[in-house]
Amino acid sequence: MPSASTASTMSYEDSLSSQYLTSSISSLSSARAQSSHIARTYRQAAQLFLTRRLYEALSTIDPIISPEAPDSPLQQEGQSDHDAAPVAFASKTTRVKVWSFYLTLLNAIIELGPEEGKLVFGSTKWRELAAYARQGTVWDLVVRQGYQGNEGAVDGEVVVNLATLLLAHMPSQKLNQQRLETYLSALSNPTFDIAAHLEASQQPMRNSSHQNGTSTPRDLNIRLKLLELYTLHVLPQNDEWDYARDFISMSEVLDDERRDAFLQALHTLKEEKALDGIREKELQRRQDEEMQQRRMEDERRRKEEARADQDRKRREAEERPRTAGSQNRTPSTSSNPRAGQGNRNTAASKAKPAQKKATPPSPRVYRSVFTTVQAAILNAGKSVTQNPMVLLRFVLFLMAFTLAFARRDVRDRVKRTLQGGLHKVQRTIGMGVKVSYI
Repeated sequence: MPSASTASTMSYEDSLSSQYLTSSISSLSSARAQSSHIARTYRQAAQLFLTRRLYEALSTIDPIISPEAPDSPLQQEGQSDHDAAPVAFASKTTRVKVWSFYLTLLNAIIELGPEEGKLVFGSTKWRELAAYARQGTVWDLVVRQGYQGNEGAVDGEVVVNLATLLLAHMPSQKLNQQRLETYLSALSNPTFDIAAHLEASQQPMRNSSHQNGTSTPRDLNIRLKLLELYTLHVLPQNDEWDYARDFISMSEVLDDERRDAFLQALHTLKEEKALDGIREKELQRRQDEEMQQRRMEDERRRKEEARADQDRKRREAEERPRTAGSQNRTPSTSSNPRAGQGNRNTAASKAKPAQKKATPPSPRVYRSVFTTVQAAILNAGKSVTQNPMVLLRFVLFLMAFTLAFARRDVRDRVKRTLQGGLHKVQRTIGMGVKVSYI
């Protein structure tokens, strides 16, 4: 029969066991609730991403990858690192899905470009998100919030996505090289302990030790992808060809077949880059030649235009004196109405003599007319003494004759003739009067 002390001891041990069991069950229930919440959030964000609702997808996934406040219902018991996000305490499978989705979403946001990104997220927010990849700060974010600052504990699949994102968007691959070297140096040697790996993959992140070696075939494939990114993409971008070849040759993960394949791929990449350099130089040479030819053509065109302009100015200078002469001969018009009227009157006064001079009578006509007038005057002087009315008719005839020939030269000549005739008539009349008195 057990003693009282023995019964008391058993009762105390049973009490402790009961407390531990209750705490474990409570912790397990909390972890399951949080894991369920993260899984639902991930599925909802993935559905939004598939429908290209990037802003809603980011807003949905952000709470589980960002640090939780101390009074948050998702804050787990015993969690002291406030920089860690809820996803940091999820299972390996959930962590990989969430972070791989976030990096894919970030790449899609950057590929929107500044204009569309500004419309969807606003200019400031889009530039902030783009800087995560272009400056490499997303790597720090994932390590701090997803793995509690332990860079070597980052899941291999997440590292592959991080390196790929930086390779696509960073102008220089120096930081990417540094991050990969730090991660690769933290990896353990291959063990292929599948049972240990399966057991560790089921534990939350806070209870797991370093699990990023090559303990399973899947881990080996991830390690090979990392080596491929590092030796065949990142190092060649930094012109580290010799270092990449030495790293491949000394790698313990690669067997002979894979090593030869990596070295051949590296050699092919180097040749292609050399050919690209030659093609770029040839393209640059052609562009320089085309630019030089365009400059020569532009220079020739400018010379032709200058020559044509000089010829035009020379012709204008030659035509200017002729134009000035024609303008001097032709009466100029003026905007002043009086001046215009005066010019028109002057032109009309000049045009009339010109028209009269255009068809002058023949001198023979003048001589015939004056001879007739002179004979008429002499006959009138002889007969005036017999019939005084003849003198009146003669004067009327002279007036009609003068009106008919209104030209000044005709009038002057008729006037002289008339005066001579009248003078003779007066003398004849005077002599007749004297005879009648006698």
